[in-house]
Amino acid sequence: MEAVRKVEGRAYPWGAKNIDTDIIIPAHWLKTTTREGLGKGAFESVRAQPGNVFDDERYAGAPVLVAGDNFGCGSSREHAAWALADLGIKAVIAPSFSDIFSGNAFKNGIVPVVLPQEAVDRLVEVAKTEEITVDLETMTVTTPYQDRFAFELDAFRRQCLMEGLDEIGMTLAQDTAISKFESGMAQSRPWIAVETANEGTALEATGRT
Repeated sequence: MEAVRKVEGRAYPWGAKNIDTDIIIPAHWLKTTTREGLGKGAFESVRAQPGNVFDDERYAGAPVLVAGDNFGCGSSREHAAWALADLGIKAVIAPSFSDIFSGNAFKNGIVPVVLPQEAVDRLVEVAKTEEITVDLETMTVTTPYQDRFAFELDAFRRQCLMEGLDEIGMTLAQDTAISKFESGMAQSRPWIAVETANEGTALEATGRT
């Protein structure tokens, strides 16, 4: 996962409320097992409407999405986060998020920023003409007009985002500690190591490995 410390650039000034995951990525796109290409299906029903914000050249490639309350509600499909990431979105600002979507966003390197409705309304207006900056170092969202909105984020999630660590990355980061623990177990409880080795041999013999 790519580390995220600061996200800055144009933002989609949407502000729509109660956007569920079926709107973010329709069900017929869920047949894929890869994350690549899902950006083409992101907000498909919205993009079918003339003059929609996602096909406006002024916001092409925008890394920030300013949305409304209860963003990401509905089904728990992780494809929603995959689609946003493939679209190039690295931060979503809204008054509230579905808990499951928020977790999926975090696991895919997308920063879910919760701000009061009045702050979101202000950012929707600013985003129509100016860039927005989401800074994880200072935990603020700022604009060229000196707007400065502080937000909160779980300390653990913030660290993972800034270091680019997902579950696999966190496990690999503990490789030395894991190896040390396994070595200590082999010395203090050798029978466990023997049983584990025997189980592995049995699995190989039955062709189940």
